[in-house]
Amino acid sequence: MSVEYPFTVATFYKFITEKKLKAAKCDNCGSVLLPPKPMCTTCFSVNLKWIDVNNTGKLLSYTVIHVAPEQFQSMVPYIVGIIEFDGGLRLPGIIKDVTSEQIEIGMKLKIDFDETTSDNWPKWNRYFFRLA
Repeated sequence: MSVEYPFTVATFYKFITEKKLKAAKCDNCGSVLLPPKPMCTTCFSVNLKWIDVNNTGKLLSYTVIHVAPEQFQSMVPYIVGIIEFDGGLRLPGIIKDVTSEQIEIGMKLKIDFDETTSDNWPKWNRYFFRLA
């Protein structure tokens, strides 16, 4: 018997902890939701299933952060970008091991997983992007 997980951000981060990138796919219209939502944003169906997402995408947009919240100040300056995966799925995240001089729109990036957690927000394992 398989376990059915709710289509929530908490479940999304449960999969991130397991080093899996998953999205919700609507069985009614085929729309894919990343991050997941409990209801399809196209047809409002709740008939969803979890699917794996390809871990590699291309950089659509980015910004370099010089003034950060307290929990991210040790990383300044750092880059946050929006990555587009197959099928047009988009996900924002921190980009590591790439300098502001190296970053280019369209560059191939892959998702990776940070196993450290913090006593402060965010308390869950995080994902980030690095060169593919």
